[in-house]
Amino acid sequence: MGARPSVESILEPLNPAQRQAASAGEAPLLIVAGAGTGKTQTLAHRLGVLVARGADPRRILLLTFSRRAAQEMTRRAARLVGARGGSETLPWAGTFHAVANRLLRRHAPDVGLDPAFTLLDREDAADLLDRVRHERDLSRADRRFPRKGTCLAIYSSVVNTQAPLRTALETRFPWCVEWESELRGLFAAYVDGKAQRGVLDYDDLLLYWFHLMSDEALARRIGGLFDHVLVDEYQDTNTLQAEILRRLRPDGSGVTVVGDDAQAIYSFRAASVGNILAFPSQYDPPAATVLLEQNYRSTQPILDAANAVIALSADRFDKQLRAARPGAGKPVLATVEDETAQVDYVIGRILERREAGVPLRQQAVLFRSSHHSDALEIELGRRNIPFVKFGGLRFLEAAHVKDSLACLRWAENARDSLAAFRVAQLLPGMGPRLADALFRHVSAAGLPLAPAMTSFDPPAAARADWPAFVELYQRLCEPGSPWAAQMGLVRRWYEPHLVRLYDDARARLGDLEQLEQLAAAAPCRERFLSNLTLDPPGATGAEAGDPHLDEDYLILSTIHSAKGQEWDTVFVLNAADGCIPSDLATGHPAEIEEERRLLYVAMTRAKTTLALIHPLRFYIRQQHRHGDRHVFTPRTRFIPDAILDRFDRPTPDVAPPPDRRAQSAVPRLDVAARLRATWAS
Repeated sequence: MGARPSVESILEPLNPAQRQAASAGEAPLLIVAGAGTGKTQTLAHRLGVLVARGADPRRILLLTFSRRAAQEMTRRAARLVGARGGSETLPWAGTFHAVANRLLRRHAPDVGLDPAFTLLDREDAADLLDRVRHERDLSRADRRFPRKGTCLAIYSSVVNTQAPLRTALETRFPWCVEWESELRGLFAAYVDGKAQRGVLDYDDLLLYWFHLMSDEALARRIGGLFDHVLVDEYQDTNTLQAEILRRLRPDGSGVTVVGDDAQAIYSFRAASVGNILAFPSQYDPPAATVLLEQNYRSTQPILDAANAVIALSADRFDKQLRAARPGAGKPVLATVEDETAQVDYVIGRILERREAGVPLRQQAVLFRSSHHSDALEIELGRRNIPFVKFGGLRFLEAAHVKDSLACLRWAENARDSLAAFRVAQLLPGMGPRLADALFRHVSAAGLPLAPAMTSFDPPAAARADWPAFVELYQRLCEPGSPWAAQMGLVRRWYEPHLVRLYDDARARLGDLEQLEQLAAAAPCRERFLSNLTLDPPGATGAEAGDPHLDEDYLILSTIHSAKGQEWDTVFVLNAADGCIPSDLATGHPAEIEEERRLLYVAMTRAKTTLALIHPLRFYIRQQHRHGDRHVFTPRTRFIPDAILDRFDRPTPDVAPPPDRRAQSAVPRLDVAARLRATWAS
């Protein structure tokens, strides 16, 4: 690193509020960064200022919610201070879970862990929980016991909120309350099962870090590693994360948190908006608060509408976003007759914007729930308009990827029975019973895996493949075996089994090549497996398709997946009560407030053009065949009459509500009878 630039030169490109935040002192600081106000730039410049003032980058802890966010801030900060960039610039920059993984491996004996523990992804954790569930005869109960996915969701909720099991059941899983005692025993057995296998699940990383910090001496030792702690997206922290931060820095010195209470939309992941709202008051004197209100994304009419929506929120930091870029034209609130008319309206406006020079990929259609776009997707396909929908099958959920990683996981941790069962059953003739027998055999032998496998008698169907299987583990477990070649060894061994097991083997092989490339960038096997679980790639080639095969493509996304994104033109489907807010999220005032914030997030994704569509009628499925299959829905409650002047409202081209009496007088057509008569003649 050369001569450090001056603080003044680092602050020069910032606006006054950003400068105030970036140049603040050592006292605890909350930066409330409204949508599009340069949050990443401000936090990166604060890092740059700290280093320019003499802070040691190796003693700065930066906690984010994605590895990409940590890398981007590290890159920007390095550029500001003239460093080379990369992990050596800020070695303690990463996600909460990645930092937890690193600290736990350092301090494993202090919390009763083997430093060689392996990590379970969500599906593997659910499978282990299901195995324990079956061992406790809960899968044979006379009444409906929660399935493995529900059990894992309950366990995760209790861990991350630190709420009593009874509270979690009553608030989020009321139909499971009767199973409280059985669930308590199941979760205790699940904890034992993980300990026996030397594995942790995703939630355990935070839980063990939390318990590591519960010892005052250990908390001081870990807190002493850092002079400054910066946290991004603080509104998305859960109870465990907020408490870990408090124990890292009880007096708040050197702590900076950045976030926006108006974009807190992840309570289903146990995030608590109360963490950011209460942050200033948890210190004495209270933490300083800086508001970032200069918006660099949207036009002022869009911001006026979004400000009006969020101003009706009951508990918030009071801020008014101001546009830095010119623009005219209010956002549109369009009323249409039904869902079919909504699809026609949206596609018509999308094509109009395209003809006006806005590419499809700069246009997005957002919706509260994934199924809300079903009718639109069908019509887009019929009209040959390419699109990409966010939220497909994740890379690590694909069976062939899990098979390959299980090979490495068993080599890394011989006690990982889940990995062993999966790998063994890739061989012909090896079912669950023989896979279990193999695992018990190698465990009892107490030898490295390959020698123990040699003395196992495989079934006749697997004998031809057995030598290659043993050789694979001999090479994977050989001391000093170069990590760079191991993923290639697995891929070459697995390829004939992949062809035998799956019809679409060619597409899946592309994923394994991608996996090999990812492995080449990791320093060792443990780091590769940990990082892949903590921050997995997106969708698989076999399932997601390749949008780049076309010149352009429209974006479809749930609002949750759209957070952090921006587009020139945004359409929001189903701006109606029952959809926004969802009729499943109106049982408590806090749920309704989060739904309001969800609409605000959707609106603030738009740069130039925003349209909200309100269908007056929705088709009701699974209704009696003689019932009225349409229901009339009011406009979303988050746009009351008092703020309608913030929107343009084109004259609705809709029919008036039908006259029920006149409708009942019209005879129904019995088309089936006509068709039967046709065939009879």
